[in-house]
Amino acid sequence: MKIPILYSFRRCPYAMRARMALAYSKITYEHREILLSNRPDSLYEISPKGTVPVLQLSDGIIIDESIDVMKWCLDINDPNDWYKEQCIEQDNLIINNDTNFKYWLDRYKYHIRYEEQSFEEYQNQVKKIFNEYNLRLDKQSFLMGDKISLSDIALMPFVRQAAHVDLDWFKKNFLSLSQWLEKFKVSPLFTSIMKKYEIWEENNQGVLIEW
Repeated sequence: MKIPILYSFRRCPYAMRARMALAYSKITYEHREILLSNRPDSLYEISPKGTVPVLQLSDGIIIDESIDVMKWCLDINDPNDWYKEQCIEQDNLIINNDTNFKYWLDRYKYHIRYEEQSFEEYQNQVKKIFNEYNLRLDKQSFLMGDKISLSDIALMPFVRQAAHVDLDWFKKNFLSLSQWLEKFKVSPLFTSIMKKYEIWEENNQGVLIEW
């Protein structure tokens, strides 16, 4: 029986969120680890934009947006109701993360490339968004309340990336958000999807992932 194929890159936050959804939903798939600096031709053949993650389903359908991969997984199996309540609010948080926050995150992390503003100015933009998350988490365990939701998993890799630009600053200024992030960083769900794999080569079999 054919199984889905995932093109992924270990450190990409978009790919992380997709892998966490696949793991949570316990979906067996073939993992193809690629290098963003040397992307395989087969990736471009099925998704011309050449970004990860890309999920190729057994019927040939291609899903090449990470949130669409996550929602496809949850449509199959969502045992803890990650995406059964507050769906519009969750979608709004995710859209803001993928547009506004990602814009400032890139400039914060790669501030040497973006000389239009200073590091401190980029950090201040990140701080504004982190303050919003921290206020939520002062009152509740997760972004939508007292249980994990899709939005937590979708935002976590990006918060992690931004936090590690200056981890001391992050921990000092955002206690509740820092505690939230740490829970996910040490969770079996996250650690299970951060295993290292050999780079996939064209015409070879990928790694079978079973949960």
